[in-house]
Amino acid sequence: MDLRSALGSLPANPRVVVTGNHAVPWHVLGLVDETLDEYRLWALNAPKGIPDRDGVTPESSFVGPGMRRHPRLSYVPSRLSLVPKLFETRLRPDAVVLHTTPPRDGKVSLGAEVNVLPAAIEAVRRNDGVVIAQTNREMPWTYGDAVLDLDWVDVLVEADGPMPHAPVSVVDEHSATIGNLVSQRVPDGATLQAGIGAVPDATLHELTGRRGLRVWTEMFSDSVVALERAGALDREVPITASFLFGSPELLEWADGNHRVEMRRTEITNSPSLIARNPAMTSVNTALQVDLFAQANASRINARIYSGFGGQTDFIVGAMHSLGGQAFIALRSWHPKADTSTIVPMVDEPVTSFQMTTVVTEQGAAEIYGNDEREQARQLIENAAHPRVREELWEEAVELGLLGHP
Repeated sequence: MDLRSALGSLPANPRVVVTGNHAVPWHVLGLVDETLDEYRLWALNAPKGIPDRDGVTPESSFVGPGMRRHPRLSYVPSRLSLVPKLFETRLRPDAVVLHTTPPRDGKVSLGAEVNVLPAAIEAVRRNDGVVIAQTNREMPWTYGDAVLDLDWVDVLVEADGPMPHAPVSVVDEHSATIGNLVSQRVPDGATLQAGIGAVPDATLHELTGRRGLRVWTEMFSDSVVALERAGALDREVPITASFLFGSPELLEWADGNHRVEMRRTEITNSPSLIARNPAMTSVNTALQVDLFAQANASRINARIYSGFGGQTDFIVGAMHSLGGQAFIALRSWHPKADTSTIVPMVDEPVTSFQMTTVVTEQGAAEIYGNDEREQARQLIENAAHPRVREELWEEAVELGLLGHP
């Protein structure tokens, strides 16, 4: 079957699931857009540059820059761990467009992006849809659930091209302070989950002196390689992740590396499986945290900015782990909005709650195990910016959380 025939077999206004994040198969996606007058384009964390015209309905459960503020956006709230269930039920895909390695011994590898794709492929097969793969020699070969038998693929399109790389992360003073505060609380033998960005990078780079660390995460970047090279990771335990993004050196290191075990979202983001890891340590961020220890990491002015993602999955899993910790790490003051990130009450839908500790450059507020009054006091005294502490004390009194300080 060729590409045009495959696309011609689809129903009207089909749902097309495409590899998202940092591995979009741009060449084939362009051909899809040229061929289909009308379709629903489903992608996780879609970058800028995806098709944007009448007839295309962008759809996602985690909104990236390419869909943010889009007037036709169909946002379907869901924890990342539950997206595969959506593909089985409410959001059945008609086609999946993958970005893979070239074939090898009757198989291809999904490389840098596994995530929800295996579930989407299985759903398409149940729905008599089509699976299309753009093969690219620059895609690293990874193992685990990344390996896909060619029998599952209907159309292969060769299109080599460079993989996107993460910009060099500059760790500012506040991020370094936050990273140091978090790292001090991570013991030898802990299991790590941390994404990309200045605070996770700062945290992980502070852990190069630890020993016996493990990695069970949604994604990872170059900071994990730094831990590996420093001898901080347990060499007997694979590095488990669902997608990766970083420098060209990271992709080269991951290529053919049996230490890296790429797993589907139902595994990496399962709270019960996360909880089985010893001293599971989850490091996430937020836009706001309020005095009830509720975090908003998804919306700005009621409009969706990102989504639940894996934050809720990992916070729940880490809190159930023996010796586990769930950190929300953020700056106490938002420089662009010129406002405090510690607020009396979040005025947006809540993304997560009941973390272990909230960490800012001001210090660490201990949350779990304290009553609500002590939680509020900890947030005001140890996490909030000094400019707003007096105001927060007054709001806490009005909310019945505190007496007068």
